[in-house]
Amino acid sequence: MNYQDINAETIDRWIEEGWEWGIPIDHDTYAAALRGEWDVLLTPTKAVPHAWFGDLKGKRVLGLASGGGQQMPIFAALGAVCTVLDYSERQLQSERMVAQREGYDIRIVRADMTKPLPFEDGEFDLIFHPVSNSYIEEVAPLFKECHRVLRQGGVLLCGLANEVNYLVDGDERAIVHTMPFNPLHNEEQRKLLEDEDCGMQFSHSVEEQIGSQLAAGFVLTHLYGDTNGEGRLEELHVETYLATRAVKMTL
Repeated sequence: MNYQDINAETIDRWIEEGWEWGIPIDHDTYAAALRGEWDVLLTPTKAVPHAWFGDLKGKRVLGLASGGGQQMPIFAALGAVCTVLDYSERQLQSERMVAQREGYDIRIVRADMTKPLPFEDGEFDLIFHPVSNSYIEEVAPLFKECHRVLRQGGVLLCGLANEVNYLVDGDERAIVHTMPFNPLHNEEQRKLLEDEDCGMQFSHSVEEQIGSQLAAGFVLTHLYGDTNGEGRLEELHVETYLATRAVKMTL
């Protein structure tokens, strides 16, 4: 079994156990979005500024590894034409359930984001990519694909984990791991993830993640930091995530 399949099975199991990022929104939240009352997350605690999106009515939006029925129903309520790609069947089941419950259309695609994306060049106006590239070994190919499937002037919104959570022990009190954190090349790190049922996760530096966006041809326009939302690093106000807004500039 490759690591992508391990992660899909792990996330499916987490959802059965009540994982917070696998709980779809309720009807009241969808109805509020129809009234223009909404927020969505790229990172654990801070809502994405509405100005990062612009008017979504009629826009072609791709939720990249964004299944679970949390963000895409909001975008559908705002008038977007939505596509969601995820590798977890349980996350996609939630998307189907919410769409059927609320009566909107959404294209649902099960695919592995480490492979070429199954979309045409310039197919989307906006990509929404919440924290998920921690579950893939290489991010540069993904950002190249994001650039390809966006139209000129299209927007990429990303949630990115920095390396801090991968440096520390479980109590977040000591620096114990070397970087990069890569269970495919470090047996001790792999055993730790297996023992704690964390799937296969990979650290990515800020240089790697933002640099790969720039190398793909994006121009970074905005960013903000965020914390874990709980634990000792949260108590110490240590930022462990970044949210970025980047644009595929018009030629």
